Amino acid sequence: MNPLVELNLTLILFLPWFAILATLYWLFPRQPRNAARVLYDLATLLLSVGAFLWSVYWSLDNADASYGRLWPQILATALGYGVFLAALGLAFAVRHLLFRRRR
Repeated sequence: MNPLVELNLTLILFLPWFAILATLYWLFPRQPRNAARVLYDLATLLLSVGAFLWSVYWSLDNADASYGRLWPQILATALGYGVFLAALGLAFAVRHLLFRRRR
């Protein structure tokens, strides 16, 4: 396998699912949608992908290869997906607190 593809295999495989989750995060809730929220959402999505990439590369570098050649990819996939969901979930909760409607 191409070393560049092998290094980024987790990202390649999860990219469609991350696009769906990012779209849902971006669209809901629809209001309020002001400049501060747009910037917050952009920063959140960039930080979530950045945290995912960091965790994937960290996992690939630190996985014990004595369990087989596939183990680093398995660890990177599991850890990266969890980190992405945790970052997005935390940002969703914080966004709710920051931008909720005042009644």
